[in-house]
Amino acid sequence: MANNTHTHSSTLSNAKVKRRSSIAQIREDLIGYAFVAPMVLGLFVFTLFPIIASFFLSFTDWNFVAGFSKVKFLGLDNFIKLVHDSVFLLSLKNNMILMIVVPLTLIISLLLAVVIDKKIYLKDFFKVIYFIPYISSVVAVAIVFQVLFHPTYGPLNQILMDLGVANPPKWLADPDVALYCVMGLMIWISIGYNMIIFMAGLQSIPKDLYEAADIDGASKFRQLMSITVPLLSPTTFFLLVTGIIGTFKAFDVISVLTGGGPANSTTVVVYRLYETAFVNLQSGYASAMAIVLLFLVLLITLVQWLGQRRWVNY
Repeated sequence: MANNTHTHSSTLSNAKVKRRSSIAQIREDLIGYAFVAPMVLGLFVFTLFPIIASFFLSFTDWNFVAGFSKVKFLGLDNFIKLVHDSVFLLSLKNNMILMIVVPLTLIISLLLAVVIDKKIYLKDFFKVIYFIPYISSVVAVAIVFQVLFHPTYGPLNQILMDLGVANPPKWLADPDVALYCVMGLMIWISIGYNMIIFMAGLQSIPKDLYEAADIDGASKFRQLMSITVPLLSPTTFFLLVTGIIGTFKAFDVISVLTGGGPANSTTVVVYRLYETAFVNLQSGYASAMAIVLLFLVLLITLVQWLGQRRWVNY
């Protein structure tokens, strides 16, 4: 009888412990969900919902000023129109050219990171100097470059004319040169960020590898290509993916520096999308551009993910 009573009491105590632990677990889960909820809500409201809405609107002729009552279904007409839109095709071409910015920035940033990471004086000073353009206002930087590249009164052309150049380039006023000026500015802005990330990656490379390479008589260039570059490949891959996505999101630099001109020579897809949606008030057509841009970015990112197996060393 006593044994049965003891067994029953122990069973009740175990049940109470399990109930308390389950309540504590539920409380912890609710607290976790409460912390995650703002991020998930923001992701849905500002990312997933606009993507879904743009997908449906891309099949319509709609002006957001007129309201949803004026939505007119067009089917695939917007996408067919895109294929014959010369300005959109030119903006797509310009985006492809802008991707050259990423590998150039990575190469320059890696070389700077390797040099500054060595035992040189004022290492922190150089880090700050190269990082300042990245944290500076893009609008302010673009205005400075507008003055710098002014075809008549710009300091750059004044120096060239003082050196005897009779007809210096028109820079931002020349359709053949303007896009390359934008690329130069984008490289200059991005170098500092990429350099800092590379320097963080360099700290994880064992110094023993370089010491062994020195003993074997390997040159500094051979050490760079055989040790530094392979072991930094995960960092390089991260910067490559984010950098290429960043070139497709380029808007503020284009808007302030050139306004898409001259003759649409610096227009990119996002800027063309902005003009179509908020200047020409063609929201459905702009949504079709957004969907094309989304799938293009996803395709390029997928190609990079598949290709990274060949050269990224984890």
